[in-house]
Amino acid sequence: MTWTEPAARRALRPPADYRLAASVRSLTFSPYDPCARIAAGTFWYATRTPAGPATLALRSGGGELLAEGYGPGADWVVERADAIAGLRDDLTGFAELAAAHPLVARLAAQHRGRRMPATGQVFPRLLRAIFEQKVTGKEAYRAYAATVRHFGEPAPGPMQPLLLPPGPEVVAAAPYWVFHPFGVEQRRADTLRRAAAVADRLERCADSTEATRRLTAIAGIGPWTAAEVVRIAYGDPDAVSVGDYHVPNTVAWALAGEARGDDARMLALLEPFRGHRGRVCGLLEAAGIQAPKFGPRAPIRSFARF
Repeated sequence: MTWTEPAARRALRPPADYRLAASVRSLTFSPYDPCARIAAGTFWYATRTPAGPATLALRSGGGELLAEGYGPGADWVVERADAIAGLRDDLTGFAELAAAHPLVARLAAQHRGRRMPATGQVFPRLLRAIFEQKVTGKEAYRAYAATVRHFGEPAPGPMQPLLLPPGPEVVAAAPYWVFHPFGVEQRRADTLRRAAAVADRLERCADSTEATRRLTAIAGIGPWTAAEVVRIAYGDPDAVSVGDYHVPNTVAWALAGEARGDDARMLALLEPFRGHRGRVCGLLEAAGIQAPKFGPRAPIRSFARF
């Protein structure tokens, strides 16, 4: 069955200032992500659900957000479409916190239509996060895209080519050297395979706190990787990527005018926004704020990320 017609449909009522592309962009690795993309105003998201493969299409129009699901998992993904779109994002108390800093207040107003999505799925984001450890974004995307295509399975629906992310069972069963041609060394390949082997337990975590505890218990996964995962899987607005090469500098520059900062300084500056610290980092990223660069312009590897 080709599943070119939607098997489930749902109309959502987003806030008047809601911005679809800004809200779901974090679910795409690049404009060429093989599993998720924005095309002609529609967000396409391919995933594996307990009911089977599915593709979710989200498009805005007439004050509504139309969610359409394709494939055996259509009902499952459409039922969660509001969370994936960021419409369950709870901004309670953030306006008051943001008001304490003029830049954060301005960015919160400028990007008020941006919501944080929550996919409810751990392993697809974990796959990407492990590939992002200790390498440049370009290298990480190349490894991610090559892995998806290696295990490639077409996603249901009319948007082609769109592929399903690999299932954890096939990743766990793959020998580590399968990933070598994709630029993935044994350390990251083994981390990925270990995580895939316990993916079913990770998916049963009740919240981001439990997920962080279970994730960081896996050899090769530290606070940075866990934060990257729970911010997307659970829409955790407080998840901060401790251990990143760039984020502490960005936060120090944006919030204190300091060109460089370490994790301790970053966390101190973000403390007034506790509960929404990850949201503040997301606003700085969305605004394109970067600390000044010193020295020769060369690719910087984020060796701290783990």
